[in-house]
Amino acid sequence: MTDQQQEKIMMKRDYSLVGESTKRAIEIGLASADWYHTDVPRKTMKELMQRSDLPAIRDTLVWFAAFAVSAAGAIYFWPTWFCIPFLFVYGVLYGSSSDSRWHECGHGTAFKTRWMNDVIYQIASFMLMRNPVTWRWSHARHHTDTTIVGRDAEIAVMRPPDLIRVIVNFFGILDAWYSMIALIRNSLGTVTPEEKTFVPESEWPKVVFAARIHIAIYVAAIALSLLIGSFLPLMLIGLPRLYGCWHMVLTGLLQHIGLADNVIDHRLNTRTVYMNPISRFIYWNMNYHVEHHMFPMVPFHALPRLHALIKHDLPEPNPSMWHAYREVFPVLIRQLRNEDYFLKRELPPTARPYKDEFHHLDGATSAAE
Repeated sequence: MTDQQQEKIMMKRDYSLVGESTKRAIEIGLASADWYHTDVPRKTMKELMQRSDLPAIRDTLVWFAAFAVSAAGAIYFWPTWFCIPFLFVYGVLYGSSSDSRWHECGHGTAFKTRWMNDVIYQIASFMLMRNPVTWRWSHARHHTDTTIVGRDAEIAVMRPPDLIRVIVNFFGILDAWYSMIALIRNSLGTVTPEEKTFVPESEWPKVVFAARIHIAIYVAAIALSLLIGSFLPLMLIGLPRLYGCWHMVLTGLLQHIGLADNVIDHRLNTRTVYMNPISRFIYWNMNYHVEHHMFPMVPFHALPRLHALIKHDLPEPNPSMWHAYREVFPVLIRQLRNEDYFLKRELPPTARPYKDEFHHLDGATSAAE
């Protein structure tokens, strides 16, 4: 083996949070770094960051009403074929729209009133099979070290990409399995070494307690199904995480997939995609994802205004999800052979240029080169 090959192996991405990539990210200043932000007047940003209960209450009432109607239809028509359209809607609400509600309420920006954020966050965490304590801290790390290998626990597609896993996760199979294993492990009193890297020790008892609550509800749903001899309770509690997550995966993958990693400029590693009104309701405007990562304290309802304000400094948004996937698919195929390959986002002439410290630090090959 040549020295060059040995060096390549040493530089290979280690996505664990306790491995060599973690050490390297800390050593070269990628961990908890100072990220690039587009200049926004202080007064304007203060206005954009204003929280309000009204938009979230309005959307949440629609959300709950859609849950009630779709669940009632599914129960009434069960087990005939007529229940399928109702389960389809219920599943997307449960397995997909819960992700954006979990996300925004986790940031504490959806509602102005704190307890409203907390209630919806807990409900959505359960729907997604996510420990609400662990994932709150995990997502804080995701924003601090976005797509920094060895630091970010929420990198959806690693390099080289596992395309089979990507496809399978449209049905939630692997994610739900690993999430349930994590909940069971936490409920038995175990907090893993990786979880301990981002969850403070004072929070570990809360991790265990939350997991036990979730497991108790799932056990009750299974017991009810056995008692009445029907899968219906599980079709409404638990299984929608599988059959309804496809929209969450469809939109969520586009956030960072195929773009640069190990950089400290969200314009390089995050993607904004224009979406139709229905997807934007399900996704709660998280399609404005560059904007969200730059300014995570701006509420979901203000993101379109923020986008209009700073788009002169950002890469051109993808005009549709279809366009974004057509752009990223060749990149994923190329990454199967060369994991350092990535899609470099081009900035408009009005944008501030990339600074040297924002350049990709691994000397990787971009699609623009």
